[in-house]
Parts: sequence; structure tokens; C-alpha cells
Amino acid sequence: MSPSRSSHAQVPLDKLATPKVSEDWLALIVGLSLFLVSLGGFGGVDVFGWVVKTNVWTDAVQSMTPVSRDFPRVKGIASLIFTYLLLLGTLMVAAKTALRVRFSKFVVGFTLVFFISYFCFAIGHFAYIAATPIELKKFGIPWSMNLTGEAGFIVALIAGLVVGNFLPSLASLMKDAVRPELYIKIAIVLLGATLGVKSAEAMGLAKAVMFRGLCAIVEAYLIYWALVYFIARKYFRFSREWAAPLASGISICGVSAAIATGAAIRARPIVPIMVSSLVVIFAVVELLLLPFVAQHFLYQEPMVAGAWMGLAVKTDGAAIASGTITDSLIRARALADSGVQYQEGWMTMTATTVKVFIDMFIGVWSFILALIWCSKIENRTGEKVRAIEIWERFPKFVLGYALTFVVLLIWCVNSPAHIATSKTITAGTDVFRVLFFVLAFFTIGVVSNFRRLWQEGIGRLAAVYLVCLFGFIIWIGLIISWLFFHGIKPPLATG
Repeated sequence: MSPSRSSHAQVPLDKLATPKVSEDWLALIVGLSLFLVSLGGFGGVDVFGWVVKTNVWTDAVQSMTPVSRDFPRVKGIASLIFTYLLLLGTLMVAAKTALRVRFSKFVVGFTLVFFISYFCFAIGHFAYIAATPIELKKFGIPWSMNLTGEAGFIVALIAGLVVGNFLPSLASLMKDAVRPELYIKIAIVLLGATLGVKSAEAMGLAKAVMFRGLCAIVEAYLIYWALVYFIARKYFRFSREWAAPLASGISICGVSAAIATGAAIRARPIVPIMVSSLVVIFAVVELLLLPFVAQHFLYQEPMVAGAWMGLAVKTDGAAIASGTITDSLIRARALADSGVQYQEGWMTMTATTVKVFIDMFIGVWSFILALIWCSKIENRTGEKVRAIEIWERFPKFVLGYALTFVVLLIWCVNSPAHIATSKTITAGTDVFRVLFFVLAFFTIGVVSNFRRLWQEGIGRLAAVYLVCLFGFIIWIGLIISWLFFHGIKPPLATG
């Protein structure tokens, strides 16, 4: 039974044209292309040293500089324009060859998305918002919100919500470039390189994070999915067609899991679309709420906080972004309260690791559900589920994350002298990673049109989501995170 009377419901996520190539493959190709080009650094070429770095500022002129000092003649605004042109050119190739979008509309849309997103990110670096306690004297200011530059993610998200809900004409202009899943998946591919270098510097902790993360998501899977499916069926009277994608979307990995599950059980297209839209809404709520809850209650257990973001927040973008914000908030709190300065990125790594393990399991889970639906529920005599369906459901961008991670991890472990060179390489790719994160934040907000989703009859689905998410998923995720990560600390920053 559908919660909407219309079988042709249109929601923001459904407004985008269907690509010829999946966004998973596009993210893999774009992310690996940028990574492979950056490897010229091993030959002594500073390939991406000219890309724009965003700094904490009181004077706007100082907010933008090239990431490397090897390009003193490239001024901040020129660096920004060159970075924009590179990303536009790269994504234009994707739009031309793979996405079903008009070339001119994509250029206009991406230009708006890029510069609005970057402007928001730069605002988030204003010293009164971003400066840490040790930077107050440097900027000559008496106080700051201590949010670090990652506050720009929140500003971008809020701006996206304003555009998506109150400026429909502007949202329509940028529609063809509003692709949050693509942007976040490219960022995750590039994130693997950064975390590979960080892991080489602290191998013992990296191994613990990966092992504990795998254990945590297996335990969470076994609890989450069954409970959500049971509640949706028994207390809200949803059919299996609705209950299964809803259970996957709420309990596993949001949009990707809902879509994969819908395909596995052959649900009507409207089912995963409605669930996916709901996932985006609640991901925004969690993104704005949970990092600050973690900062207040878990600042002495930073790795627990990181794992909690990965287990509780249900889209790749929002989960890893939540981990990033939590990382900055807790580092700032620990430094302000006790003078402890943790290395940046370990809470983000924990959230990412947990989320990536969850992503990796989507293909397996989809295969299991397809097998159950074909052999038991739909009982189609003689029909067999092909093993290749696991590959078809597998999130391909995860391969890019794993590859960039492993390449730099092995390179750095084989010779500690390689770490310095690798840090130079990832300084450039990190800029792209951060920019794609910002683009994802802004576009998540743009697709979250609350009024339209309510008109489509999303209320009863939202009730299930609300009960399950805040009733037990968040808290079970916290307990599991505590069990596996309690007492583990990030390395201390040096220098």
C-alpha cells in the first residue's frame, strides 16, 4: 500500500535525469583520475600546488591562497578560478559522455553550485566562527565559536535548504548540476589517499579502527534491519514491498541501500524514491544535531563519537560529513578544556571506515534479499538469482576509496621517507576532497524540498523513520560504538 495516491509522484531526487553511466562509476572514474594525475608528485612535479586553499580569515583577501608555496605568483582569486575551471572541465567531460544532461545547462548549473558553495565555505572560515583558542591572539580577536573551517559545511547546507525550499527558480537553474551523491562519492575516493598516509603514520591504531569498525557494523546490521522491518510491518501495516526498502534505508545506508533493496525485491520505482527522499531529510536533521551532541557528551571519547556518526547517520555524504564536523568540534573542545590537541582526521576516518564497511555489505544484503524474495516470498518456480547481482549492487566508488588508501598506505609503509612526499601529493587532492564535500552539503540542501515531499504523502513513512531512528537506532549505534571504541584515542598532534 502506497502512502501516496499518485503512482507518478515526483520528488527532488527523481527530478534528475537518469545517467547512462551510474554515479558510482562516474565517481570512481573522476576520483581516480584526479588521484592518478596527483601521483606526478612522486616524480618531483607539484601537480596541484596551485589549487585554492581556504584559510581562516579576518581580512577576506587572505582567505584564499594556493595550497603550495611553490606558486607565489598565483593569487587567491586566480587560484579559485583555476580550480573551478579544472573541476568544470573534468565534470563537463562526465556530463558530455555519461550524464543525460544538456551541456550548456550543466555549465550554468555547476557554475552556480560551485561559487555559492565556495562562498558559504569561505564564510565558515571567518575567524569569529572558525578560530580555535590558540588562534585568537594570531587574529587579534577576543572570542570565537571555535568551530574551525568545517563550519563552512553547515553554512553551505543551510544555504542549500534556503535555495531548495524558498528559491525554486534558482534551484531549477542549477538542477542539472545538483548531484550530491556523485560529489560525495568522488570525495570519498579521494579521502582514501589522505587516510592511507595517516594510517601509515599510526598503523596500530588504523588496524584497530578497521577491525572494530567491521565488527560494529555486522552487529548493527543484525539488530537494525530486523527491528525496523518488524515495526513497519506489524505496527504501521506496510506491505513487504514498502517495509524492506524502508528497513534498508533507515537501518543500513540510506539512499543506496533503499535503491538496491528496491531493485532486489522488484519494488515499484516510487518505493525507493520516496524512501530515499525521506533519508535525505532525516540525514539533514542528524547532520545538524548529532555532531553537537557528540561534542557535548563524547568529547572525552572521540573515536566513539566518530563511530557513532557512521552507524547513526544514513547517507554516505551526511555520515562522513557528520564525522568531519564531529572531528573538528571535539578537537576544538578537547584543546579548549584540557589542552589536548588531537591529530585531525581520525574521527573522520572512524566514521568513514564504519560507513564504507556498511556500503560494502549492501551488495551482499541485496543478493540475500533477492534470493529470499525469489525463492520464498514471490515463490517463482524455477527462477534463480544470479551471483552477478552482488556485483551489480556493489557500490563501485568504494573500490576507488580502497585503491587510493592501499596505494599510499603501502608506499608509505615500505619507506617512512615517502610519507613527506605523500603528504605533498595529498595536500592537493585534499583540496578537491573538501570542495566536493562542500558541493555535496549544498546540493543535499537543495534537493530537500520539505513541502513537496509532504504533499506526496510521506507522512506515514516519516512516522516509521522517526520512531525507529530516534527510538532505538541512534542509541543502539551509540552503545555499539562505545563497546568497540571506548578508551581508544586519536594520536596527538605534533609540531
